[in-house]
Amino acid sequence: MIKLTELVVASHNEGKVREIRELLTPLGVTTISAAELNLPEPEETEKTFAGNARLKAVAAAKASGKPALSDDSGLAIDALGGAPGIYAARWAAIPKVEGGGRDFDMAMWRVWEELTRAGGAKTARFICALCLAFPDGETEVYEGKVEGEIIWPPRGDQGFGYDPIFQALGDKLTFAEISPAAKHAKSHRADAFAKFLKARFP
Repeated sequence: MIKLTELVVASHNEGKVREIRELLTPLGVTTISAAELNLPEPEETEKTFAGNARLKAVAAAKASGKPALSDDSGLAIDALGGAPGIYAARWAAIPKVEGGGRDFDMAMWRVWEELTRAGGAKTARFICALCLAFPDGETEVYEGKVEGEIIWPPRGDQGFGYDPIFQALGDKLTFAEISPAAKHAKSHRADAFAKFLKARFP
């Protein structure tokens, strides 16, 4: 098995890169983001989290010549038929903004409006698919999730994305109200990472 000492984090999302870096640094793995390498963001054309994670990781590994780790994750709400799901980032896209700006305050409002319209339970889950890819095209995928519910109004400023409206089962605080360490211990990304670490750093 190839020993991992350096990884390209195939993401331009600073919050996501920071979380992955914090999880890998204690293992002695040096990370560099796709943004730092000026790698283009491939269009996410797959229909699943795993498919999009694989697409991004393979593109970064081939472009950089180094192993790459990609994360595709999103919020799936039962009453919305699993939406926004793989389109979680697109729900935050700001129309006609050069560079594809994102506004998650707007996205959270859209979630709440559609959830209010749909009625029913506010049960939801964050899902994460991690893909490790090598320059030769070999890939490994690890999937994780965390169950919870949507709350309103948004609370907290420690997370990113939809964290301020997601409360994990058994918690009284949103993902944006708990510390990064507490989130790392229970998040969908942590679940996927636990499987990745078990396979790669036994």
